[in-house]
Amino acid sequence: MPPEGRRRRIEPRSGVAFELAAGQTLTVIDPMGQQVADLLAFNAADIGEVISSGRTLDYANKIYLTTGDPLYSNRSNVMLDIVEDMVGRHDFLLTPCSKDTFRIIYGDTDPHRGCFGNLAAALATYGVTEDMIPTAFNVFMNVPVDASGSFQVLPPLSRPGDHIKFVARMDLVIGLTACSALQSNGGSFKPIEWEIG
Repeated sequence: MPPEGRRRRIEPRSGVAFELAAGQTLTVIDPMGQQVADLLAFNAADIGEVISSGRTLDYANKIYLTTGDPLYSNRSNVMLDIVEDMVGRHDFLLTPCSKDTFRIIYGDTDPHRGCFGNLAAALATYGVTEDMIPTAFNVFMNVPVDASGSFQVLPPLSRPGDHIKFVARMDLVIGLTACSALQSNGGSFKPIEWEIG
């Protein structure tokens, strides 16, 4: 388990996995501004229990989550509580970017493996396979939805040093990335920082 109180950096277009104990705080920081971080959570005792966009949005009755909102698992248990949020705009609708994202949306002929591939690689040591990766909580991602249901992916509203803080409600395995999609990050790739307290 990573030590408490030490800030760590995720380099651009990469990802990490680590354990977070019940009661610990995870702070995700955008050091340079306008950079998305994809976050996944699995029950450390049973990785079949995983963060759920559908359950969380259903119970919250809204699509934009912020301070005071819990993030639920596929078994309707609270995994994380958002306890502090400097930005107030995050996405829980869109799936982690992948090789297919870059091939289909951007037309890349040699696509990057994206957050999906980075999460799969980082979480493999915990027994997580590609087919187990759900929709991530996309920290700082700015996806406004209009009255017709259409959405846009716009640059994040996060400024340098902005952060969001979560408290774990169970022992977790966390996957976290510095997002790899240009459209999501205002046209450039930057690092993400994180700290356990």
